[in-house]
Amino acid sequence: MSEHKPYGLFEVAGIELEYMVVERDTLRASPTVDQLFKDVTGRITGDVERGDVDWSNELTAHVLELKTAKPTADIPGFRAKFAAEVRAINALLAKRGLMLLPTAAHPLFDPFTETVLWPHDHHEVYELYNRIFDCRGHGWSNLQSVHLNLPFANDEEFGKLHTAIRLLLPIIPALSASSPLLDGKPTGFLDARMEAYLHHQERLPQLMGS
Repeated sequence: MSEHKPYGLFEVAGIELEYMVVERDTLRASPTVDQLFKDVTGRITGDVERGDVDWSNELTAHVLELKTAKPTADIPGFRAKFAAEVRAINALLAKRGLMLLPTAAHPLFDPFTETVLWPHDHHEVYELYNRIFDCRGHGWSNLQSVHLNLPFANDEEFGKLHTAIRLLLPIIPALSASSPLLDGKPTGFLDARMEAYLHHQERLPQLMGS
């Protein structure tokens, strides 16, 4: 079996969207992603295959991820596909009085009392992270992201990709800021999620660089 030729710069992308599961009436976080997945597959699992879009668990039991099942060149086409999956999930969650909460961070969530780590497959990884970093923080358990994964085929493309990213990095947080509140009060930051993320690995600063 021949290996796949490396994807070139901007040839494809992988997209990941994270959402928190909350109670419809109170917006309190609900660590029941495993039950949602069981409703669909009939068993406790960390992944649900749904064709072009897969569902998967995250660090905490109240956050789930929607992702492209494989790299795609049709980013606009996934707008409708992701929206359809959000509607499908919300229809299932509604039976339990739950729903998905978008935005970058829950404005009322208390990470020190409400954090529940994913207890199933690969839980050892999450428990190790928790021992090292203490994941009861907004930068860990109250952080929903959108990931755009881009390929590069060689060192030259790697350099070009990083040059492009360096130009966009200051702009993206400004355009996507949606977390001015944490712990039920203003933080002083329009993007408090980013501020929390800057500090969540301070025990190993090498992971963040300068």
